[in-house]
Amino acid sequence: MTLKDIIIREIRVKNILTKSNLPIAGYSINPYVGCPFSCRYCYADFMKRFTGHKEHWGMFLDVKMWTQIKNPEKYKGQTMIIGSVTDGYNYFEAKYKRTRAFLEEMKGSGINLIITTKSNLVLRDIDLIKTYPNSMVAWSINTLDENFKKEMENTPSIQSRIDAMKKFHESGIRTTCFISPIFPGITNVVSIIEEIKDFCDYIWLENLNLRGGFKSNIINYINEKNSELKDLYTQIYTQKDMSYWQELDKSINQYAKENGFIYVIDKEPFLRNPHDKPIIINYFYHDKIKQSSKN
Repeated sequence: MTLKDIIIREIRVKNILTKSNLPIAGYSINPYVGCPFSCRYCYADFMKRFTGHKEHWGMFLDVKMWTQIKNPEKYKGQTMIIGSVTDGYNYFEAKYKRTRAFLEEMKGSGINLIITTKSNLVLRDIDLIKTYPNSMVAWSINTLDENFKKEMENTPSIQSRIDAMKKFHESGIRTTCFISPIFPGITNVVSIIEEIKDFCDYIWLENLNLRGGFKSNIINYINEKNSELKDLYTQIYTQKDMSYWQELDKSINQYAKENGFIYVIDKEPFLRNPHDKPIIINYFYHDKIKQSSKN
């Protein structure tokens, strides 16, 4: 697949702001439908049920056009996340600048801004993002192995994300390394933390959650490329055994204690950091905690 193969169309939407059920934000902003990064494990392919797209995930991109947001100041204090079911800095953002358009419209509004991305294109908007006093940019990194990355994602290099993170941190903008999804037996969480700990304010941890159409895709990949992990994935994703995540939780907690990190479970991302080392936030148990709170 090349970028030339992706079907692109411009669409008109009534509103770019969507109420969010995410634990970290009240509003989601997704300037695009679809994503050319085409991550094999992406949960957002469920969007096709609502959009009518027949193409494979990663093979289409709808570019959203919207009426300018009225009275952005009324959202002061609200947390908004860019990129919950797309990447606002996908390759075509360089041309269409829809994420930048949103940032320009909301400048001075007083919102809490979170951007999640797998791209270094976000560097283009660093001066604009800096005008948001409570901003945070999170880069998803689940491996330091560029070869594994290429098998899973059509994304910019891991090193380019790390370099972007460092530049944002040096400019005074809060940074997050989103270690997600953690592939059991493949993702080395501690190695990633060691790589980014000096220019990262927060580290979010999220486990690989296999559901929907991509579950068989990932299981087939493991069986073909990492057959030694077949039993482990059966244990976790067929037998629903949580012991792997519980043991990983314990080991990272111990690592945090030994290295002076704050380690918490399922806290909101604007938790203040009084130290010069990142806060590690574990979201392994979020689904369970969320269901318990409902009950």
